[in-house]
Amino acid sequence: MSDQSVGSLHPFDQALQLTPAGAGEYTGATHERYWNMIGPYGGITAAAMLQAVMQHPDRLGEPVALTVNFAGPVARGPFILRARAARTNRSSQHWVIEQLQADAQGRLESVTTASAVTALRRGSFALVENTMPEAPAPETVAQVRLRRGPEWFGSYELRPVKGGPPRVWDGSDSGDSLNQLWMRDAPNRPLDYLSLTACADFFYPRIWGRRATLGPVSTVSMTVYFHTDAKLLADTGEGYLLGQSRGQVFFKGFFDMQAQLWNQQGALLATTHQTLYFKE
Repeated sequence: MSDQSVGSLHPFDQALQLTPAGAGEYTGATHERYWNMIGPYGGITAAAMLQAVMQHPDRLGEPVALTVNFAGPVARGPFILRARAARTNRSSQHWVIEQLQADAQGRLESVTTASAVTALRRGSFALVENTMPEAPAPETVAQVRLRRGPEWFGSYELRPVKGGPPRVWDGSDSGDSLNQLWMRDAPNRPLDYLSLTACADFFYPRIWGRRATLGPVSTVSMTVYFHTDAKLLADTGEGYLLGQSRGQVFFKGFFDMQAQLWNQQGALLATTHQTLYFKE
């Protein structure tokens, strides 16, 4: 692909460009626009893992679930993705994905592992019990503009509704870790499975909101469940997503959080669950 065509791509799509390098193998590289404090934003890494499945010529159906395990730090520069279908059934497919980078001696080592399920969806009984909470229209909520912070923050439009980051980092207990916010890509981009995956990791660590202490935190494992199809994603277009997250258990150096993502029409598109490491 020419430099001109690369430059015309949305930054998100630039970050997820993969080049086939053999059967089920792809090469890619980290992108400065989605850099976090000491590595890429976890959501962009998760989206890259799913991209290896989405581009695979043997893929069957659309994503149903994705689990990403962050085994080690991802360094700036090139990486390799390997994806294989561990089993293909009549209407579902189970994938194993691995991200590798060269260490200081040039030896490849695994930095991220993942599993995914894709499937051919069929018409069936449908019901949503987890309905969208009431929230003001996104256009009426002030956008957060950070003067300093990780680079990837600038890749999203963020309009917090409830439970934002502490205004004072004084170690006080907020009493609740609930967080609600409107979000979308910046610049605007039509929603797809990849960008939905990245948005599922947008929430700041729940322990920061609960303790008002800015300590080290790192995602260990992240699972996204997709409750949508390509048509519903296309109907969502460039609209906002309402995200809601809440911590559940904080225990001996680890905690988990669950979250939901609705479109503006109230359709629940994805749910996610993370386990994170924290240090006092």
